[in-house]
Amino acid sequence: MMNSPAPRRKNILLLIPQLTYGGAERVFHDHGQQLARHHRVVECVFDSRTEVAFPTQNTLVALDVPAGAGIVGKLRSFVQRIRRVKALKREHQIDVCISHLEGADYLNLLSKGSEQVLLCVHNSKRHDPNIRGALGWLRRRVLMPWLYRAADYIVPVSRDLRQEMIDMFGLLPEKVVTVNNFFDVEGIRHRSQEALPPAEQALFSQHPILITAGRLAREKNQTALLDVLHLLRGQGQTAPKLVLLGDGPLRADLVQRCQELGLRSWQVWDGTPLTADYDVYFLGFQSNPFQYIARAAVSLLSSATEGFPMALCEAMACGVPVVSTDCPTGPREILAPQTPATSYARQQEWAEFGVLLPLLGAGPALAQSAPIWAETLTSLLADSAKRAYYATQAYSRVQDFAPAKIMRQWEALLNEQTT
Repeated sequence: MMNSPAPRRKNILLLIPQLTYGGAERVFHDHGQQLARHHRVVECVFDSRTEVAFPTQNTLVALDVPAGAGIVGKLRSFVQRIRRVKALKREHQIDVCISHLEGADYLNLLSKGSEQVLLCVHNSKRHDPNIRGALGWLRRRVLMPWLYRAADYIVPVSRDLRQEMIDMFGLLPEKVVTVNNFFDVEGIRHRSQEALPPAEQALFSQHPILITAGRLAREKNQTALLDVLHLLRGQGQTAPKLVLLGDGPLRADLVQRCQELGLRSWQVWDGTPLTADYDVYFLGFQSNPFQYIARAAVSLLSSATEGFPMALCEAMACGVPVVSTDCPTGPREILAPQTPATSYARQQEWAEFGVLLPLLGAGPALAQSAPIWAETLTSLLADSAKRAYYATQAYSRVQDFAPAKIMRQWEALLNEQTT
């Protein structure tokens, strides 16, 4: 039998607004490194002056078209960016252009020539709180439904996002293909074994740590976890500590909420020596979060909305039991893949690969859901056998998202041609 020929080496342009720290930006970087093993990859951001949190060995270029002022200025800038992307595609003889995030999608589509155009969709368009007002209506009802149909493929990172794209925008199902994010499971596991500084090691070894990792932002809803911890304290549980990894615009609000609830907080940016005398620990951005996550008792995801949550899978790769909101989209697909996408947890759901809980919300919704969270965490912290079981299950499940398997799906798309 003759062997099938190796896929042709392609010129690929990856397009994203910026490469500052973020989940989509990290996925973009990781895709670039993997694709470069078999193809020539050029990475493109909008502005060369923005921070690059994910350095690359690929060619990195920038559009460097300043954003205009006012409606006319912004429209002129938008047109110039389209022309610049079109010129880059010609200059580098691009065969495939893959865009990440909505702003890059528009430029990719409107500069389309003979090259294959793929859009990688990371977040819910239905539940995104930033898509609002008249402009949000225009984006949801006009721009995305009209423009996205011109793509060769739309590639959402979760099954629920796929269905959302089909339902909201009337896209042809065969042109919307789910490809999950991938994770360097072995690399994460290796980095998780690095030693902690002595003070942190003492804290993690002497107390059950509830940990959450991610940008401190409204959609991640870490504020609600403070209310859950406050409820645990009110029930006489003084041992568990809450550790937050990451930084972001919600930082000041979180610190203030700690004060309002009477929770003592330690903050890495204050320079105060770390001791076990606090309830909440803000450890900020850590270049290696895995060494902390691996030593926690339970990893928490409190998000109001996700795409395919990287923090959840990274905790699973660290071999830690996970407790997550059953938010749109991603957690149910990861933790309870055999259940319908339309299911949502109303009480605790001890799922196949982790625990799904109701959305935390705020106000009256939080008052209803926080006791369910507190009860579940109390049960899990008291049952070492159940934690060990879920740690094993989590590590088993995350193998499904290893790079080789996911990149085979991307390669299949790169070698398809739609009519």
